[in-house]
Amino acid sequence: MSRHQKRISSPRSWPIPRKTQKWAAKTRPGPHSAEVSIPLLFVVRDFLKLADNVRETKRVLHEGGVLVDGTVRKDHRFPVGIFDVISVPSLNKQYRVLQDAKGRFNLHELESGEVRKLNRIENKTTLNGGKIQLNLNDGTNKVVEGEYQTRDSIILSIPGKEIEDRIEFKEGNLAMAVGGSHSGEIGIIKEITTVRSSRPNRIIISGKVDFETTVNHVFMIGREKPAIKMGAEI
Repeated sequence: MSRHQKRISSPRSWPIPRKTQKWAAKTRPGPHSAEVSIPLLFVVRDFLKLADNVRETKRVLHEGGVLVDGTVRKDHRFPVGIFDVISVPSLNKQYRVLQDAKGRFNLHELESGEVRKLNRIENKTTLNGGKIQLNLNDGTNKVVEGEYQTRDSIILSIPGKEIEDRIEFKEGNLAMAVGGSHSGEIGIIKEITTVRSSRPNRIIISGKVDFETTVNHVFMIGREKPAIKMGAEI
């Protein structure tokens, strides 16, 4: 696998100019896969405007100026993904990473105070003693007791990452599309269709208009209303 990333072939979720330079930073292995993340460099330099170039960005990060989900991150290639919480203590500001209608990453500023993180359960395994280990979409593992299903979402406190709530993956709950042609749209799950083949199950979501997407592009975000504050786009 190449250690370099050309701008012209960078993921379409990266809202960066394609032809100004030849190369772009490439995400390192981390909590999010390369296909669904963006390097922290672009968040600090291009979104937040805390630096003008890579050297200044590295200095900001080395000084502990930026936290991701409550943890100081000093690697400018650290992968940042959907629903991650970006904190800048010096400005007393916090942001949530979301995607727009074209699937491009952007930041939404949050009100000051406590914030919570939304995670999707990707897999689960049974441990000795009957406890369950949940494998979440951002690489976090949580050992829990009780009923949890894959595709459910859980709400974690930041920075403690304690489970505060669970949102079931079921008809009638609120979901957001995080991929495909309806990226960023929110609605109630109207129907879940099990596909008896290798293809992913299909979901019909009722929002401003009804639309269909795959189960891989659905993220549970609440019941009657979002369980977390989405914030306003910057």
